[in-house]
Amino acid sequence: MTQLTQTATPPTQAAPVKAARPSRTKALRPLFISVVAIVGGLVLWQLVAMTTSPLFLPSVSMTWAAALELISDGTLQQSILASSGRILAGWGAGVVIGVPLGIFMGRFETVRQLLDPYIEFFRFIPPIAFVTLAVIWLGPGELSKIALIFYTTVFIVTLNTIAGVQAVNPLRLRAAASLGAGQLQILTTVILPSTVPFMVTGARIAMGNSFLTVVSAEIVSAREGLGALIWTARNFSRTEWVFVGIIALGLLGYLFDRVLRVATKKLLARYL
Repeated sequence: MTQLTQTATPPTQAAPVKAARPSRTKALRPLFISVVAIVGGLVLWQLVAMTTSPLFLPSVSMTWAAALELISDGTLQQSILASSGRILAGWGAGVVIGVPLGIFMGRFETVRQLLDPYIEFFRFIPPIAFVTLAVIWLGPGELSKIALIFYTTVFIVTLNTIAGVQAVNPLRLRAAASLGAGQLQILTTVILPSTVPFMVTGARIAMGNSFLTVVSAEIVSAREGLGALIWTARNFSRTEWVFVGIIALGLLGYLFDRVLRVATKKLLARYL
């Protein structure tokens, strides 16, 4: 009996090791594909750049050298910090105002009828159309840029929140009311949890639009920021600086979106 027990033990211990390898390989596969795609894109970029003028398309090495140049004198860091601060301030204010506004418009028909004409009118006017007015009304400082980002954020968040409120199953509302829940309880226990995915989607879409707006605002009236860096590069015919600014915007947007996704999954996991 002792020999049978000893011979049966090794296969039982080895089984989890064999099962773990495929799962680890499967988890690393998306990362490997992403790395291959990025490397392939850089190689293609370098090959195309070798066939044309640096003014038209700077090479990867030239762009990297320009990035090091801008980092060494602190220009790139200052530009990233300036744009990030404006985006976070304007986007955050838009989310804070847009979520409750969307909830009340979606829940109460009278409020929606009062505000809907303004929402439908202004949401079709791009923020760039208000750049001049923002500078005149609020000055050329930070407030005008933050206000433009707020403008582009609040309508997107509001509309997505309204859609989330109106998508709540009426049976759930009737069930909560039949159990004695008041309007405030229905709002906090039924409507809000059901609307969270729509709020998060609206916030993510608004984040992307905030990057579009901040570049436009900084090009018109800013000395610091990634938009101002791109405009300065254009004035000095430094196309490689333009590429550095564009790449910085893309990486910064990717980082912000990843942080937002991770934060919402951890804080609002039960609702998503």
